[in-house]
Amino acid sequence: MKTLRAARAFNRRTFLKGALGAGTAAIGAPYIVRNAFASSGELSLLTWSDEVPNPVIPEFTKKTGIKVRTTPFSQNEEQINKLQATDGEGFDLCMPSFSRAPEFRELEVFAPFDTNKLKLDAIIPTMLAGSTSLWTWDGKLYHVPHCWGTEAISWRTDLTDLKYDSLSFGTLWAPEYKGKLQGRPHSLLLGIGLWWDASGKLPTDRMRDSYKDEETARKIYDPITKFAVENKAQIKQFWDSADNTKSGFLENGCVIGQTWDGPILSLKKQGKPVGFMAPQEGAITWIDGWAMTKGATNIDQAYEFLNFVHTPEVAAMVADGSGYNPVVKGADAFLSEASKKNFAEAYPGDALDKLWLRPPDTSWYTQLRNEYAEKFKAA
Repeated sequence: MKTLRAARAFNRRTFLKGALGAGTAAIGAPYIVRNAFASSGELSLLTWSDEVPNPVIPEFTKKTGIKVRTTPFSQNEEQINKLQATDGEGFDLCMPSFSRAPEFRELEVFAPFDTNKLKLDAIIPTMLAGSTSLWTWDGKLYHVPHCWGTEAISWRTDLTDLKYDSLSFGTLWAPEYKGKLQGRPHSLLLGIGLWWDASGKLPTDRMRDSYKDEETARKIYDPITKFAVENKAQIKQFWDSADNTKSGFLENGCVIGQTWDGPILSLKKQGKPVGFMAPQEGAITWIDGWAMTKGATNIDQAYEFLNFVHTPEVAAMVADGSGYNPVVKGADAFLSEASKKNFAEAYPGDALDKLWLRPPDTSWYTQLRNEYAEKFKAA
């Protein structure tokens, strides 16, 4: 519980406090390239499809001469499959979500970081705690944060009007959105559980009881899945990537959804008629980060890249290009005004006090959750 409290203890206030605490030295410090890497080396990354946006990699190559090869994925399960298939070989760095630490530890495909080669003091302490609290074993660290974001409510602003004070995961199931909803099966089930807990229909300590043991989890997910199956006509599409989340709204007739923030806020920046906002139950919150595979061959280049993305200028570049949020001190100073505005509109009022940070996903829980998600999807 001490570990979980440390991992949960971040919000906009601590984010800003960490950013301000960095001082002008952190904000203004230039990225210094070691001569040993000028025009030499290569690097292989297994990355979320939208979390290392242009021009991050071109800028890295320009500054260091290190060539980067990327292999994109859209779900943690896809990443796990790729790593299992090669036992981690073929990739130097990959990007596990912090809550999946128990599963990735069992895979034994990662090598620990040499923290002396990392600039961990550049990272906002509460964000770093998201990694150190769950990804430290045998006295060694296996994960460092890259960005954070949420899963909440998105919608077509030209087709419906939603307000924070009445917005709920239950809004997704309103009759007027029949046949117009998009979401991931397991995420929609979690959203129903959070809605029912908040309304008193199914008290679950904000769904954390479902992580206790299999018997408790089934007692919770049985009625939730029954409701979802009975109301499956609400669904227009199930999404499984950032790209088809976007196409769901722009091409496939979806009006409302439970989605990641990044894809929607990226569309919003482009002037598309979409919105994203945390519901009253709290936005589902995650931290994605970097891990080094035990098959890594370009180790010095990997540390060079990590220290590059952990500069405030580049962290802001990641945030501006992806729609997610930076984890580096001083990055706020480099964010575009559009990103700042989107953040404020996505988390109005007390929304940041209600963030729901994903607990660690054990293997048994993931298997059970996927079982119920498949029942919902196949119904």
